[in-house]
Amino acid sequence: MQRKQIYNPDSKENVNDRKIFGGDPTGIFELNNIKYQWAYNLWEMMLNNTWFPKEVDMTRDVNDYKNLTEAEKTAYDKALSQLIFMDSLQTNNLIDNVNPYVTSPEVNLILVRQSFEEALHSQSYAVMVDSISTNSEEIYDLWRRDMMLKHKNDAIAAVYQELAANPSEHNFVKACFANQILEGIYFYSGFTYIYTLARSGKMLGSAQMIRFIQRDEVTHLVLFQNLINTLRKERPDLFTQKLKSEVVAMFQEAVKLEVEWGKYITQGQILGLTDEIVEQYIKFLADDRLTAVGFEKLYDVTNPIKWVDDFAKFNDQKTNFFEGTVTNYSKGSLSFDDDF
Repeated sequence: MQRKQIYNPDSKENVNDRKIFGGDPTGIFELNNIKYQWAYNLWEMMLNNTWFPKEVDMTRDVNDYKNLTEAEKTAYDKALSQLIFMDSLQTNNLIDNVNPYVTSPEVNLILVRQSFEEALHSQSYAVMVDSISTNSEEIYDLWRRDMMLKHKNDAIAAVYQELAANPSEHNFVKACFANQILEGIYFYSGFTYIYTLARSGKMLGSAQMIRFIQRDEVTHLVLFQNLINTLRKERPDLFTQKLKSEVVAMFQEAVKLEVEWGKYITQGQILGLTDEIVEQYIKFLADDRLTAVGFEKLYDVTNPIKWVDDFAKFNDQKTNFFEGTVTNYSKGSLSFDDDF
């Protein structure tokens, strides 16, 4: 694969000739002519989602954190450290590793927007860390000292590094699946743990921040699911048995890592998150992500904590993410009186 030219005046490519990668773009964003309408719809949805971390009141979390049990504090710190790593990785991965090969301007738009949102999430975590920690370096350096966390981080980064080292079409498609896994599986133990604290009336500001972040992550997940499904139609030759086997293995490894991580941070001491629930929930998510891109379920389990989905929603938000129809993007605040 070749990186696209940023200025290509000799190109004769018209809108119908556009490709996800391997095209010949001029470098000019002619957004009145769109081939991938789903991408432009998603762009507008992301704009409508705009928010800023300082909108979230973290005042109460300062005292809540002091009153957490040691097990709850440890889990909170580790979950936050993991989230910090993943959004840091994505900010650079999208701009430096994925977007240079994407030759559709409307897809370039949403990749750049996603990278901005990942950077915004990093700022959000900084706000959370500064609010609750007397030594922020402890949380930021945890990935160096916690070998379970480092092991997970290394595994997540491996597929992205594979694309960087060998930018082939096969590795690009694999990287799309890796993004889907990151956005749709790897974030969820941390999210769910923080929601569980908020469900018992603790760390409500943190949970509200995560709601904003997760709303962004849903659009990121849809982005890569649409990329995969579009490539499946345009380039079926890439979806070889070898690729399918590698993708299934990636999902199985992701489930193993995220289940291990979820059990590790909760240590069986967090009310409402038993080891069995953590494992079943992650397997449920994996099946949901697989079926969204045309694969069969691996685990065929039900969602054991449906309350998480309701808890993560914003009031009156009614959205069809594939059609891009937005009824209301309310920035409602989270309160202990919410219906769980």
